[in-house]
Amino acid sequence: MPEIFRTQLMVVLPETLLAVFAMAVVLLDLVIRKKSVLAGISIAGAAAVFYSLFYTQGFAFNHMFVADGYGIFFKFIFLVSLVLAVLLSNKYLSVEGVNHGEYYGLMLFATVGMMVMASASDLITVYLGLELMSLSVYVLAGFIRHSARSSEAALKYFMLGAFASAFLLLGISLTYGLTGTTSIGGVASYLQLHGLAKNPVLILATILYVVAFGFKIAAVPFHMWAPDVYEGAPTPITAFMSVGPKAAGFAVIGRVLLVALGSMSFEWSTLLIVLSILSMAAGNILAIAQTNIKRMLAYSSIAHAGYALLGVIAFSPEGLASMMNYLLIYAFMNIGAFTVVTILRTEGMKAEELSDYEGLSKTHPLLAALMLIFMFSLTGIPPTAGFIGKFYLFTAAIKAGYTWLTVVAVLMSAISAYFYLRVVMYMYMKEPAKQLEMAKSYGARFALLLTGLAVLVIGILPAGLIDMARAAIIDFGS
Repeated sequence: MPEIFRTQLMVVLPETLLAVFAMAVVLLDLVIRKKSVLAGISIAGAAAVFYSLFYTQGFAFNHMFVADGYGIFFKFIFLVSLVLAVLLSNKYLSVEGVNHGEYYGLMLFATVGMMVMASASDLITVYLGLELMSLSVYVLAGFIRHSARSSEAALKYFMLGAFASAFLLLGISLTYGLTGTTSIGGVASYLQLHGLAKNPVLILATILYVVAFGFKIAAVPFHMWAPDVYEGAPTPITAFMSVGPKAAGFAVIGRVLLVALGSMSFEWSTLLIVLSILSMAAGNILAIAQTNIKRMLAYSSIAHAGYALLGVIAFSPEGLASMMNYLLIYAFMNIGAFTVVTILRTEGMKAEELSDYEGLSKTHPLLAALMLIFMFSLTGIPPTAGFIGKFYLFTAAIKAGYTWLTVVAVLMSAISAYFYLRVVMYMYMKEPAKQLEMAKSYGARFALLLTGLAVLVIGILPAGLIDMARAAIIDFGS
């Protein structure tokens, strides 16, 4: 094997490994009747990929793909969301009557797409990764085929996703026509050399990128799909897509806006400020009216995208590190909340309405205590990880001169306390109206324990995580 081929293969080893496991899961589904085995293989694949991340560094495919600290940090987020979602899935799929092996294969392929996006150093690679991720998640969103709600969710997601892809392709076309390259580093060098920051074609391309990526992170006004899709999709997939695709969108935003279009920072930061304010305001205010907990968490997810945008708007190493730190924290606390919803899904109970949680502290005190921790963390109450994540984000924004925007974010966080703590009120201040049973799923219970511990440990000992994020961006953009 030629040395250059061996070197490039090592750079893409994590993605290759995960793709191999994905294909293996799909093929083994033909001979393995017990689907929990496929779930185990998927988790083993994620573990192998995690181990391989420590052996990847450098460029591949003529600098179209890069393995750097920035990409590796995001890949860790994707693998965390994948493993947790797989742990939630087996029992849930059995209850829904859709325990098919291709489900796990699609989750693995979606994660491969996210990993390609995180390591993309060329706009064409960004598009390929995005489409692999999106096509897989479209199918997963409609996986409960006998449910009209699930099918509607998948159709809405597909239709709006197609528009987002079209905007991205048009932005790439305009960028290529102007600069003669699709390389992210090449675009940055060309713009700096020729001083094209005020070029109207480039401004239009920047707007198109913001629209396309705004859809992927569910930022207002490109959020229309999120509530219906989150509600209609299988709950483990809702947990998965609320973290993985969103983090992948932020990974690409970092590559494209901060690196390729760094000279256009005034233009895109102005757009992102508008998106951030709208997302925080609409997400938190509209969540107040929701009685379905999955829809409430969907609007909550929109608001958290607004918070995370502060790190990008800051346009500084501290802002970038705080955004990455926040997305990993968000993975634990949001998937933790969805885990509670999943673990209460039994043959006779969906456990998706707020009224279903009445008196949960009396029937299942430990489960209620963990849900309380997740709600406190999503609100940003110390000593949980959510408080630490917001603290670093807001500090980075203030250091970058966006004190007024930080004040808006703090006010929006105060509004969010209403609907998060309302769940706590239902659990602790009402009498149980019905007897809820917990699904007998060891995987879901392990995921619940893992996310709960992560939220508390990061909240009490936050230095290690933010130091990891800072170390990950040392070579970013070079």
